[in-house]
Amino acid sequence: METKKIVIVEDHQLFREGLKAMLDSRKDLEVIGEAEDGMEALELLGQSQPDLLLLDLSMPRLGGISVVREVKRLYPEMVVLALTIHESDQYVLEAFNAGINGYCIKDASREELLVAISSVLKGRTYISPGIADNVMEGYIEGRKHLKTKSAWDTITQREREVLKLLGEGYQNREIADMLHISAKTVEKHRANIMSKLDLHSAAALTSFAIEQGLVQKNN
Repeated sequence: METKKIVIVEDHQLFREGLKAMLDSRKDLEVIGEAEDGMEALELLGQSQPDLLLLDLSMPRLGGISVVREVKRLYPEMVVLALTIHESDQYVLEAFNAGINGYCIKDASREELLVAISSVLKGRTYISPGIADNVMEGYIEGRKHLKTKSAWDTITQREREVLKLLGEGYQNREIADMLHISAKTVEKHRANIMSKLDLHSAAALTSFAIEQGLVQKNN
């Protein structure tokens, strides 16, 4: 029996350790690496490329959706399974559009997670049964927007990355270094975000980022 190698990307240590213990208890699965955030994950993948990337979508610094896009750009054949608390159509559609192979909710049972892992490793698409059918129907039919377009829908993926980092308290220069863009470009994105969302302070940006699930309150 071939052993499949897995890298876990999860910022909560206890949850990550529990996943590792569960997966390592199986003879057909082996956890070869762990990362606490998206930036660390990409560095780790540069050293060792697993059969499966088990990825949380809500993480400090570089978020899960951005990680998926970069992974699929660098390693198109790598299998990615999202393991997340988010069940909204916004997250599901963004994740699949970014290129993930499966979407599993964190409150899934051990058996369901193993089914999800087995499915994506066999080349199938997996999504937790608890997620509304119309979400996947919308994705399959190619409809990008299931609701009336809101101000949030006008925010681009890059602007969401910048908003997340602003909400986590990073300065323009730090964000520029993380995203490999200029500080001037970061400032331009910041201005666009504030204009589109009608927000007028750093505190308002942070509150909005938390409301959208980009930033966790305990970060």
